[in-house]
Amino acid sequence: MLTIRVKSYMRSNKKLFTTILVCLLVVILLSTAILVIPFDFSKEEVVEEIEPEFVYDDQISPLENQGLVLEVQRIRQRSSLESLLSSGSSWKSVPTFYFISNIDDLEYISKDVGSLGAGSSEILFETWDSMFQENKVLKDVPEEQETSTVSLKIMERVPAGLLGRRSEDVVGEEINVVYNYKTGRWSGDDSFDDVDGMGYYLGENFEVWFNLYQTDSDNDYIPYWTEVNVLHTNPQVDDRKQDPDGDGIPTAWEWRYGYDPHSYDDHASLDPDVDGLENIEEYQMQDWFADPFVQNMYIEIDNMEKGGFFDTEHVIPDIAIQALIERYSQHNIKAFFDQGWPNTPSGGGGQMVPYYDVISQDSGMMLQFYETYFLEERQGIFRYVVVGHQGNFNHPSVNNFYDSIHVSNSLMDCVKKLALTPRKAALMVATRTLHELGHTLGITPWSFEGCDNLTYIGDKSTYDAQWGDYISVMNYYVMFGTGSWLQGTMLGADPFLDYSDGSNGINDQNDWQSLYLPTFQTDATVIEEAYFEPPGVDKIVTDWNAEQRLEAFSSTWTFDENLTRQYVSSVGVSSPLGPTSVNFGVLVNSDDGDPFDGTQIRVYIQPEVEPTAAQYVLYKEGVLYPDGSVEFYNQDAEIQDAVEAIADQQ
Repeated sequence: MLTIRVKSYMRSNKKLFTTILVCLLVVILLSTAILVIPFDFSKEEVVEEIEPEFVYDDQISPLENQGLVLEVQRIRQRSSLESLLSSGSSWKSVPTFYFISNIDDLEYISKDVGSLGAGSSEILFETWDSMFQENKVLKDVPEEQETSTVSLKIMERVPAGLLGRRSEDVVGEEINVVYNYKTGRWSGDDSFDDVDGMGYYLGENFEVWFNLYQTDSDNDYIPYWTEVNVLHTNPQVDDRKQDPDGDGIPTAWEWRYGYDPHSYDDHASLDPDVDGLENIEEYQMQDWFADPFVQNMYIEIDNMEKGGFFDTEHVIPDIAIQALIERYSQHNIKAFFDQGWPNTPSGGGGQMVPYYDVISQDSGMMLQFYETYFLEERQGIFRYVVVGHQGNFNHPSVNNFYDSIHVSNSLMDCVKKLALTPRKAALMVATRTLHELGHTLGITPWSFEGCDNLTYIGDKSTYDAQWGDYISVMNYYVMFGTGSWLQGTMLGADPFLDYSDGSNGINDQNDWQSLYLPTFQTDATVIEEAYFEPPGVDKIVTDWNAEQRLEAFSSTWTFDENLTRQYVSSVGVSSPLGPTSVNFGVLVNSDDGDPFDGTQIRVYIQPEVEPTAAQYVLYKEGVLYPDGSVEFYNQDAEIQDAVEAIADQQ
């Protein structure tokens, strides 16, 4: 039976054992020297210095004036998708809202803005999404106060009265947490280990991103108590840049997300949320809401120049982007579309690319955009989208990675699809984008033949019987309205903006359960040569063999079937990906036999997303001891050890 322990420096520490060995060797050498060297009684007696015992410090704010900062980083109203899918003009009505914060009974109302010596005015958020409109509230608290209660209400202004001539402010969302000044953690409606990420709240009406931190003398966002008693770092040195274990990520980030700042972690390989962004990339994207334990999807969008006076702007309208964000948010995938973010490096989203009347995947013309306008440091993190005039496809630009997309948005397209209103035009380009993104997530014609299947054109009844149940944006047959796109649009049906959930019949596929986010950065199993026709199953020459790839990870790492079986039985069937089940695989480092640290192990997971091909990715690292127990670093145990040691010391 495998015993899983959490790593605690109070119980096991390689340095401690090493120190003991060194001391023993010194004693032996000194004893030998005493036997062969005569005593000189004329010299003073040498007194051995004893290293003082570590003294814990239960103070909270000895180095600064204690205060709490609430950052309201982003508020997104969630009705965009529903509005876009509804006939009429409700989608044109931009939401109006503000927030009310309360920290230990100090209330702040964001809409009431004024300054000393000047009048006040009412400033509201008038947008679907307040991204890049950050706000901060500061509260002075008594020194040595251990906790603060914090509430955040999102107030929405809605029409009221006869014909909506008046308005009223209603509570759209309320978040309540308790902040702990010793650890910098909070609990309540949001917490460190909840399923949607710390500092993020998904409510019925709003999504809210926020942060809480206390004033800190070294400005590294790690509280004094934690630095002194848990991390044993200097509370007057900024640890945002310190990397004592040399793993490429500094102490402050590792502490925030539960990693050991004093032990090397393979952050270049670790991807515990299986979104294709390894921890080192999550760290690089931290200013754009990246979380290593929540699936993030980043998309850069560049726009083609207009082809003439009567050509439309080749952009994805904001309402369409918001609808796409909402569709993914419903499944706990955080999608971020950069179509011109204000604080990104030069060369980010929103660049204008040269006009071409039509682009196809066979031409390979996306390569010039990819090489010229898509920054190398974004490749492997972002998917790349060009909104052009004609042509819709997802196809590799470099190697065989499906990270490049071209979607069309032109007046000609709107006429062809009878998308003759602004709402339908926005819905049309959103549908195309969702479809092509689906390919980057692993839904392909060679994995599921209902995808991109055009056989209904020749034999509608046969197609309907076989693939009519597949109600998905990935099915051309239903993409622009139930039935063929021509029939659907002629009858006025809206384009279909969703993946299938597998509930529509025996030939349906659950697309949402088949998504594999790292698809866009993995070598595809099929090569779509020029004039490729789906489904292309015959193009698969070697099937994915995830187990063989796992065993071939390194010559020094060996797959251990017995340890894998024991690990699975110990952790049960719980999956770090929520509703998506995973396969586990445990590898042992055959070259690492340190008797003090034990043997290093790595736990890999592979999402069960068949028929989509998925690889094993590194989930966590630990240590295997001779007694068969396995140890993983756990901050809660470290904190508890410090609490108990302080109690004993007192």
